[in-house]
Amino acid sequence: MKYSTSKSELQKALQKVSKATPTRSTIPILSCVLIDVGETGTTLRTTDLEITITTSIESSIEEIGSAAIPLQTLSEITSELPDDTRITIDVNDNNNVKIITDVGSYDLMGKPADEFPANPEADQRVEAGIEANILNEIISTISFAVSRDDLKPALTGVYFKFENENLIAVATDGHRLARYVRKDFKAGQFQGEVIVPRKFLNIITTYIPNDEPIQLWLGDNVFTATIGADTIYTRIIDERFPDYQSVIPTDNEKEIKVGCNNLLSAVKRVSIFSNKSTHQIAIRVESGSATVTTEDPEKASKAQETIEIEYAGDPIDVGYNAAYLKDILSHMKSNEIVIKLNTPISAGLFYPTPPNDNVDVTMLLMPIRLND
Repeated sequence: MKYSTSKSELQKALQKVSKATPTRSTIPILSCVLIDVGETGTTLRTTDLEITITTSIESSIEEIGSAAIPLQTLSEITSELPDDTRITIDVNDNNNVKIITDVGSYDLMGKPADEFPANPEADQRVEAGIEANILNEIISTISFAVSRDDLKPALTGVYFKFENENLIAVATDGHRLARYVRKDFKAGQFQGEVIVPRKFLNIITTYIPNDEPIQLWLGDNVFTATIGADTIYTRIIDERFPDYQSVIPTDNEKEIKVGCNNLLSAVKRVSIFSNKSTHQIAIRVESGSATVTTEDPEKASKAQETIEIEYAGDPIDVGYNAAYLKDILSHMKSNEIVIKLNTPISAGLFYPTPPNDNVDVTMLLMPIRLND
């Protein structure tokens, strides 16, 4: 295998595929990038067995072939070369890699290409039909609520339900829940349910600002995104998503209207003085005002702020994990929000206001029981 390319072309490609390389792995081949030099071009591929990224680069091909080359070493030497450098990579039958440049040559050991995991191509695939801007809005609105607990695999991704005229996306970690419903959605070839890993969605968002068209495909337990010369594959999370609708209360009649930034700022300041293990704050809601308080007896610290709200019901005291509450408030894309409560021990609901005709966003947060 032998080909040459520019430093900028190779460096850009290595930066893209590095997102699928595991930081730690017991499988040495996964720390490599598979370079495949064919008659039609040169492609680079990496995988962590969950996510696979491939990209094509412009190159001058001298000899076709494939080799797995340690990604970190190749990235480091590429980044240290002068900007206008032409790089030639030559790999012999024993997988000895020689990197040849104007300023010097560098040798390292590669691995056989046949040891690299196969590409997760899906034979039967259908178009998902999500536009890039809508996908970006969904990810930026609700993915914060995805669980990081690998013992609950169904919660480590975003649940999508594709209906004929609705697109529903839900994320939850058991403490908070975020739901996004798109009402002006026109389904593509796929209708059904799927759980997409958070890592895949986060990688996708790095491409969307470039205004490149994105094609999304579903098939054979693989979700695929194609963006220009790049293709990203992920294994769908093959688990049953919990019945999220059953935990969204329908009897929360205590309705509060408040400036989102006013409440978020108060929570941020007050929570500085909260217990660093529980992050507990209390909010007392009464006619016209909400008082945010916290106290940490271990450090003899406490704080209190009162903000104006619109509320005309009976007083209620409710406790929350301040970190979770800040997450919800910071992902509300409106100046004012509506909070609906029932009791101090039942879930609170958060909505942006005024409502959007085409998008329905609901956030749910479980309270912390306050000590008497």
